[in-house]
Amino acid sequence: MNLVDYQQFCPEDFSNDSKVWIYQSSRLFSIGEAFEIESILKEFVSNWKSHGAPVKGFANLFFGQFIVLMADESNTTVGGCSTDSSVHMIKKMEHLFKVDLFNRQNLAFFIKDKVQLLPLTQLNYAWENHFIESDTIYFNNTITTKLGFLNDWLIPVKSSWLKSKIKSLNTV
Repeated sequence: MNLVDYQQFCPEDFSNDSKVWIYQSSRLFSIGEAFEIESILKEFVSNWKSHGAPVKGFANLFFGQFIVLMADESNTTVGGCSTDSSVHMIKKMEHLFKVDLFNRQNLAFFIKDKVQLLPLTQLNYAWENHFIESDTIYFNNTITTKLGFLNDWLIPVKSSWLKSKIKSLNTV
């Protein structure tokens, strides 16, 4: 899959301001797990409600490792309880598949045609040893909107917040 191809799986009829949540798995899911996840996500989205009103939602597994949830709030605002229900569903998947989906200290990069995870504490080591470079693609899971997902999810390290964390990149 070409990296930019992921955008074609994003719903066109959702507002660019739609809320987005990205959950990065601690490992790649197997094909069987991916099918099961697809079923769980489909079931969740079809029953997702906020204060009794249906949420216009979208959920998909990207690159076999990232669960992306999206809620178009044009008609129904996603409240705390509906957000909690999505977190509860993600926690159930964590338990079911024995993965970590909430560890924000693991960074994801696209290296040698696959997703590679790196603990934040190893960022400078990886930089100094050329494991990552300024043009290495980083999965910026901090984005919060559909527009951000389309334009800023996959970005070079030099364009990300990581730039401020890399010692030698700061001095250039």
